[in-house]
Amino acid sequence: MHLAEGVLSAPVLATTSVLAAGGLIIGLRRLTEAQLPLAALLGAAFFVASTIHVPVGLGSVHLVLNGLAGLLLGWSVFPVFFVALLLQAALFAFGGFTVLGANLLIMAVPALAAHWLLRPLVVGEDDGLPAPRGRLIAAGAGCGLIGVGGAALLASAVLAASGGSLFLRLVQVFVVAHVPVFIVDAVISALTLSLLARMAPQALAPAVHG
Repeated sequence: MHLAEGVLSAPVLATTSVLAAGGLIIGLRRLTEAQLPLAALLGAAFFVASTIHVPVGLGSVHLVLNGLAGLLLGWSVFPVFFVALLLQAALFAFGGFTVLGANLLIMAVPALAAHWLLRPLVVGEDDGLPAPRGRLIAAGAGCGLIGVGGAALLASAVLAASGGSLFLRLVQVFVVAHVPVFIVDAVISALTLSLLARMAPQALAPAVHG
C-alpha cells in the first residue's frame, strides 16, 4: 500500500502533507497515557505486517491491519502510523520521505473511519463490557473491508489526482490485487477482537472512549 517517491505531483504532495500534519497534531493531543501500551503493540504489528510486501506497479501489496488499529485507537493511529512509516522509509526504503504524508493519510483515514463506523459493534450493552462474539467478528470483518478497502481506494484516488488517466490501468490492478489482502486482514482482525474479549477485555476500552 506504500506509494513510491516520484509518482505524485507537487500539489498532491503538498496537500497530503498538510492534511497529514493536521491529523498528526490531533492524534498526539488525543493519545493518552492509558493508550500507550496498546498503541505500541498495534504500531509494532502494523510495522511488521507491512514490511512483508509484494510490489505492484508504483505501489505495493501487504497485510495492513490499519482498520483494527483504528477501531481500538481512534485519532491516535496518526502518530502510531507516522512512526512506523517513518522507520520503514528510513530502514527499508519503503515508500519514502516525500510521500510520507500521502502514505500516512492512506493508512490513517480509513482506520479512523473504521473507528467511527464500527465502534458501536464492540461496545456491550452493560457498563461498556465487550459485545457478543458475533458482533466482534462482524467488527473484525468490517475492519478488513474499511481499512484495506479504504486504503486501496484512497491510494488510487491520490494516484489518479496526480496522473489522471495515465494511472487508470494501474489503479485497477492496484484495487484488484488487494482483494486477498482484505480477506486475510478481516480474518485476523476478527480473531484478534474475539481473543481480546476473552483474555483482555480491558483492551477494548479505548474503542469506547476514542
